[in-house]
Amino acid sequence: MLAVNAASAEGGVSIYVLGVAQDAGYPQAGCYQPHCMRAWEDKSLRRAASSIAVIDESAKAKYIFDATPDMREQLYALQKIAPDSEYKLNGVFPTHAHIGHYVGIMHFGHEAMGAKGVPVYTMPRMHEFLSTNGPWDQLVRYGNITLQPMVDGEPIEFGEQLRITPIIVPHRDEYSETVGFRIDGPNKSAVYIPDIDKWERWDTDIRDIIRSVDYALLDATFFADGELPGRDMSKIAHPFVAESMLLMQDMTAEEKSRVIFIHMNHTNPLLIEGSKEQAAVKDLGFNFAYEGMRLEL
Repeated sequence: MLAVNAASAEGGVSIYVLGVAQDAGYPQAGCYQPHCMRAWEDKSLRRAASSIAVIDESAKAKYIFDATPDMREQLYALQKIAPDSEYKLNGVFPTHAHIGHYVGIMHFGHEAMGAKGVPVYTMPRMHEFLSTNGPWDQLVRYGNITLQPMVDGEPIEFGEQLRITPIIVPHRDEYSETVGFRIDGPNKSAVYIPDIDKWERWDTDIRDIIRSVDYALLDATFFADGELPGRDMSKIAHPFVAESMLLMQDMTAEEKSRVIFIHMNHTNPLLIEGSKEQAAVKDLGFNFAYEGMRLEL
């Protein structure tokens, strides 16, 4: 069964969820509808853009997947459980070049942290994008970040306990490829796919991916058709949560429990604590991510 909020065993590896919202966070800029106003008026209801960290206790290393616009607060959340005085930030892994997934590297720059040589792992098009477009190329030239190459499907080993593998997935690729990541720890494994087009546009069956890991953190941008009034949502490529659950309905209860929905648009009722949609996801045997969720690897 899904083991959440389990403190990592001494010397262990764990995933720590830093954010669960779509790129623009919750509430979203310019949204003053009731579903956003509740979070404008109550700061405790606000949610950061989707990001996870991996913490390796034995290596005293930490890794961030997706550098979001909320990186400042997310670095602090990570600092509280894996402080810089003890853990080195050994890698940042952006999934693609949409705003919620890479712009947080600005905080490593000359005007902010003035970091030295933070490894940022990139696919070829992302490498080119960051190297040749301002202001990102300044971080490269000043040595605030060091771009490290990745190859689709080729695992990267970090010591004896952690292996990270990029997996290209179909999505809007205006500036870079889009990848998900398979993360293998000493005992368990996970896949992180916060952004993807409809499952049928991928030449891989997501159900096979789920069966191959212990945790599957998957795109939940929208819950269902009709969520955006006045918009033709058939033109939006993301798999709706309702569609994903229907696709996975014949999986075993244990397999369904591995699914953790993440990356929720400000309109997605999964962001509303106690909503009927949250209850439906749980009743059907699935899970949804929340900030502070910890998954032992």
